[in-house]
Amino acid sequence: MEEAGLEGRFLIAMPGIGDDRFQRSVILVCAHSDQGAMGLVVNQRADSINFDELLEQLDIEPNEKTSATPIRIGGPVESGRGFVLHSKDYRGETALNIADKFMLTGTVDILRDIASGKGPEKRIIALGYTGWGAGQLEQEIQQNGWLACDAVPEIVYDEADDDKWVAALSELGVSPELLSAGGGSA
Repeated sequence: MEEAGLEGRFLIAMPGIGDDRFQRSVILVCAHSDQGAMGLVVNQRADSINFDELLEQLDIEPNEKTSATPIRIGGPVESGRGFVLHSKDYRGETALNIADKFMLTGTVDILRDIASGKGPEKRIIALGYTGWGAGQLEQEIQQNGWLACDAVPEIVYDEADDDKWVAALSELGVSPELLSAGGGSA
């Protein structure tokens, strides 16, 4: 797969995205090639389940430190599949390095390590993911659906979910009040 350049970057939903599932979304692009792209929405909390409940479903004993681990809706694709987006201080055998800023692990081993206190210091759990076929993401960007900027770990891990969209726009020097739902072409 040829590298296409958006891996490790944020996609910031424009006001006219046209899909309610992505209104004010910030997506971290985890993989991008000429074959397509995969990313995780990092600012939509999953209210239907908390991390301790997830661990109990997997027969893993939660502890006082696990309850603070947020669960996000990573996207509409395979919503029953989970991913841990985490800091580089944890490198399991199956962890994917994303632009040397983030790691992504999709196996239950990391959940056991988190519960036993051996997991990554910073992390979010994402259920599902966002995916695009070949050329689809590039077309959505051209149609003014997304802005792209370098991803910032502090925005992913430290900002409140409701503040991440504005924080990501700030990385571009863009004020939300100046955005338009319509786009033009030159």
